[in-house]
Amino acid sequence: MTPTPDQVRRNRRLLLLIVALFLGSMLVAGALRFSGWRPANTKNHGELLDPPGDLRALTPRLEDGAEYRWEPVARRWRIAVAPPAECGDACATVADQVDLVWQLLGRNADHVDVLWLCPDAGDCMVPGRLAREPALRRVRFDAALRAGLPRNTIDPASLERGLPVYVIDPNGFVILRYAPGFDPAGLRQDLGKLLRLM
Repeated sequence: MTPTPDQVRRNRRLLLLIVALFLGSMLVAGALRFSGWRPANTKNHGELLDPPGDLRALTPRLEDGAEYRWEPVARRWRIAVAPPAECGDACATVADQVDLVWQLLGRNADHVDVLWLCPDAGDCMVPGRLAREPALRRVRFDAALRAGLPRNTIDPASLERGLPVYVIDPNGFVILRYAPGFDPAGLRQDLGKLLRLM
C-alpha cells in the first residue's frame, strides 16, 4: 500500500520534529556547559582548590610524636583547622562549628577525622566539646604541612571573621577550602556528598 501525499508530509514533519528536538537539546546542553552553568546540587559550598594541595609525601606527627598516616585504603576524610597561637573566640567558634558538622554526619562520622593543627610544639588547646570527640587528632603544624595548605595565613584583622577550614581527601590532597566565616551547613553538605562516593 502506497502512502498518500498527506501521510508522507505528516511523516516528514514528524521526522524533522524529532531531529530538531534531538539537535536542539544538544545545542542547549552545550551552551549551558560552556557558559559555566551547573545544577545547584553539583556545586560545592567550599572553594575547590585547583590545583589541590598535595600532602601525600608528608607524614604529619601527632602531638604525642606518633605518625599520622594518610592510609587511602581506609577511605578516611579529614577536616583540618589551622589556628594561630592565640586566637581566643575565633578558635572556640570554629571548634564548635566543626564539632557540630562532625556530629551531624551521623553514621558517616566514623569515616572523618578532625585535624587540629597545633601552632607550635607546646600545649595544643582545643576549645569546647571538640576536645572530647574521638575523631579529633592534634597534629603538629610544621613548615612542610603549612606549605601544603593554600592560603592558610591569618592576619589579626581577619581573625575576627573566623578561621579557614580545609577538607583533605583519603589520599592526602587538600581539595576544599572554606574561608573565614563559612557556613557550617555547607561544609556538612559537601562532606555528605564526598562520603557517599565511597
